[in-house]
Amino acid sequence: MPSATDNIYLPKPAVLDRVVDEIHEVKTFYWHFEDAEEQRKFRNFRPGQFAQVSLFGTGEFPASLPPSPTEAETFFTIRTVGSCTAALHALKPGEKFAVRGPYGNGFPMEDYFGKNLVFVAGGIGLIPLRSCIIYALAHRQNFKSIQIFLGARTPRDLMYRDNLRDWEQSAGVECHLTVDRAAEGWTGNVGVVGSLFKKPGVQVPIDNTVAFVCGPPIMFRFVIKDLLAMGFPERSIVSTLERYMKCGVGKCGHCCIGVAYVCVDGPVFTYEQIKKLGEDI
Repeated sequence: MPSATDNIYLPKPAVLDRVVDEIHEVKTFYWHFEDAEEQRKFRNFRPGQFAQVSLFGTGEFPASLPPSPTEAETFFTIRTVGSCTAALHALKPGEKFAVRGPYGNGFPMEDYFGKNLVFVAGGIGLIPLRSCIIYALAHRQNFKSIQIFLGARTPRDLMYRDNLRDWEQSAGVECHLTVDRAAEGWTGNVGVVGSLFKKPGVQVPIDNTVAFVCGPPIMFRFVIKDLLAMGFPERSIVSTLERYMKCGVGKCGHCCIGVAYVCVDGPVFTYEQIKKLGEDI
């Protein structure tokens, strides 16, 4: 008979270490499992996977994993949108919550060795792609060119500012930023994220390239249209789909989209797969 520790529905106690403000209503929560062995096992997650976060007496919600498995710390970056996320935002360092996972398929980064990588994110769509970018930089010798295109509503809405500064200064990495509405002091590009593809001097490789896309639905649709017009094959465009994944393990059917369960068949899909799911995304 399986022990309690084998229960896939059983959250494991975690302790909040510190909290970092990112943008309005978005914070990053650094944490660790109480059990060192649980922490060690969890570190085997893949970029693009997610976990279920439990707040005692409130409920549970799914969260992307923005750290890379190459980093030492574990953390979530969460926007407050309901009672569970608000409960997490109310926690103080030293207080406890719980985590189970990791779940989902993740991005097969090893399959992309030897390829060019193009990352396109809008707003908090950078959260799940951050793991891939950090992983790629930690394994820089295994990839060809790396380009990052990030859009936000305003300069104040740009995520992970320390990372952005590092990426802009990293040799062999192109990092292009844009905002919908400029503010005083902003000297960068103004426009939708797809406008960055047309900037003078920007050349996006098509052959032997994987394009990662994540952001609001309207941004996703227009970026996909741009990439297809540039000649990207549908199978070379990958993204993560967001659905409320209640069980996380394909049992409840809550995250079903057409013929797939986002929690086990995804959340990472190619655009070729997304088109076959049977629902408009």
